Amino acid sequence: MENYTVQELMKMVRDFCEARDWDQYHNPKDLAIGISTEANELLDIFRFKSDEQMRAIFDSPAKREHVGEELADVLFFLLRFAQMYGLDLKEILEDKIIKNDKKYPVETSKGMNEKYNE
Repeated sequence: MENYTVQELMKMVRDFCEARDWDQYHNPKDLAIGISTEANELLDIFRFKSDEQMRAIFDSPAKREHVGEELADVLFFLLRFAQMYGLDLKEILEDKIIKNDKKYPVETSKGMNEKYNE
């Protein structure tokens, strides 16, 4: 399996979209809606499922593929948003992790699922 950089993935998405003349439809609002819509389609796969049923999803090749397709759709819109509006995903992720490290220090957060202000 070949490893791709984030920049290479963004180029792959850009080339796909530009070949179809989709730039005109990819404003921030519609791309954000796309991210949300696809994330909700991923969530719908697991809605009302028990832990056992969710594990079974990953044991089924067809259902696992469906999860992967929805996850790819989320990634597609995320990459496209960043590509269209000049957001450096590596940089913004690193910045967010630094901020979250301050909100959730290991000493007080390890093994806890509460929000920093709870």
